[in-house]
Amino acid sequence: MSHLAKALFGVIASTLAGTCVVVALVAGMTGLWPLLGAAATGGIVALPVSALVARGLGG
Repeated sequence: MSHLAKALFGVIASTLAGTCVVVALVAGMTGLWPLLGAAATGGIVALPVSALVARGLGG
């Protein structure tokens, strides 16, 4: 993973994790574990997304 992708990961991961948590709350999930799972899913999805964004930016 390039340095640019590592730098972008923090921003992209927090954005995707927050979005997944909001989607889970709108879907009616209010327990701790479903919300933690949604946040973890956003963090995992952020790995390839940050690599793709870095590649698109030329890093």
